[in-house]
Amino acid sequence: MTGIFLIFAACLLWALDTLIRYPLLFSGLSPWSIVWLEHLILVVVMLYWIIPLLRSGLFNPRNLRAFFIIGGLGSALSTVAFTQAFSLINPSVVILIQKLQPLIAVTLAAVVLGEKINRQFAVWMAVCIVGSVLIAAGDLAPAMNPTSWTSGETGKLMLGYGCTLLAVIGWGAATVYGKQLSNWGFNTAQLMAGRFIVGFLVLTPLAFLFASPWSLTSSTKTLNFIGNDVTAAVPIWILIMVIVSGLGGMSAYYLGMKRLPARVCAIAEMFFPIAAVAINWVFLGKALSSVQLFGAAVLLTGSAMVALSQMDEASNKRTEYQ
Repeated sequence: MTGIFLIFAACLLWALDTLIRYPLLFSGLSPWSIVWLEHLILVVVMLYWIIPLLRSGLFNPRNLRAFFIIGGLGSALSTVAFTQAFSLINPSVVILIQKLQPLIAVTLAAVVLGEKINRQFAVWMAVCIVGSVLIAAGDLAPAMNPTSWTSGETGKLMLGYGCTLLAVIGWGAATVYGKQLSNWGFNTAQLMAGRFIVGFLVLTPLAFLFASPWSLTSSTKTLNFIGNDVTAAVPIWILIMVIVSGLGGMSAYYLGMKRLPARVCAIAEMFFPIAAVAINWVFLGKALSSVQLFGAAVLLTGSAMVALSQMDEASNKRTEYQ
């Protein structure tokens, strides 16, 4: 039971991220600034692992290409897109659509790593797509009418879903190339260190091109945090976000993962979107319609079954070799 509680704790800590990221975004900060400062803090925290990684295998062309995918695309650009989407559509919808990520990861794994896709995948992929359409239907319906294409609100919604899908694709690709690097001998600490340093290097010129992140290191923001107005420097808010949802959440997740079978972890992880939707509904007032809730149930079921079906395939393959 300890493993289950640790996974649930990780999911809850991840869900709390929105309570800081969303108000920071609406306090006037650019997504580029938020994510750049986030990566700057992560690079400092991971410096112990980054230095030897820089001296060894990071700059090998083969390794660097994979680290660019997990860092530049997955950690940097996808997180910016994810953060930007919060300002355009309901953050709970952003988090739910993110559960399409296993579809991207499984498909890319077949292309990049040559992993086999089992017969159940297509069925559960269709289920996930149906769930996603139900979640987004209310927002996407106006786009079906050509007369609304010039509407600022319709354009905003389309951009929000576009940013969300970019994040899903980037994180799905990062999962596959992270697995490839793991197959090449990189451990978890090295993968995280490479991910954050490459993400930081990619973000830095873009952040200063599209925003002024360095000027925010001395600014303060007052956020309504669970019913209370709290004033703190922007780096302090982002440090709290990194410690709670980043380092705290990942630590609890890896500790729980060591105590549980992979299939149990896949099911337990479904608590994350449930917790996030509940927190966003209660503290941010971001409600979902009954159709969206039904779509969420369909999507989460399909996403969990995609993960489980691939685990069964991997288990069967190991049995054949024994």
